[in-house]
Amino acid sequence: MSLSILAMTFFINFAYVTISTIRFMLTMKGYRLLAPILSMIEITIYILGLSLVLNRLDNPINLFVYALGYAVGISVGIFIEDRLALGYIMTTAILPSNSDNDKNLPTILRDKGYGVTQSYGEGLSGERMILEILSPRKHERELYQLIKEVEERAFIITYEPKFISGGFWTKKVRKRQKKIRH
Repeated sequence: MSLSILAMTFFINFAYVTISTIRFMLTMKGYRLLAPILSMIEITIYILGLSLVLNRLDNPINLFVYALGYAVGISVGIFIEDRLALGYIMTTAILPSNSDNDKNLPTILRDKGYGVTQSYGEGLSGERMILEILSPRKHERELYQLIKEVEERAFIITYEPKFISGGFWTKKVRKRQKKIRH
């Protein structure tokens, strides 16, 4: 078996799966132009890679190299998507209310440009301040670090909102989404 055929099989499947992973993430986030364009590239690469393997099924190494390209492609696709950090996150930070820091954190976050809604709740050991914070995903780690610097005992949970409506962020988000999707 030719080493060049094995290398080509690996890289074709690697490229296919990397693009497929990114295309799936773009599809889930509503990128209506970019996702279909990537899908055309993806399926073309897929057919090339599959034909290389199906024409050489007599050697199990071909199948192994094809599968290896698939596995590496998924890892790289996830890495790229993580670096692109598309979309927004909604972070809930629950702070102990007996801290002087809890009074400062909403102001600090707002001064840094984050959308913050502040409320109070009751936890197992007393009153808690609850902050709902909207942020671009690319600032997620910075947000966590900032919260922890101000209040290390904060409980933090994050999710990605599917739809955003109302509030001071709406105009910014809508303008950016229209620009990207069309």
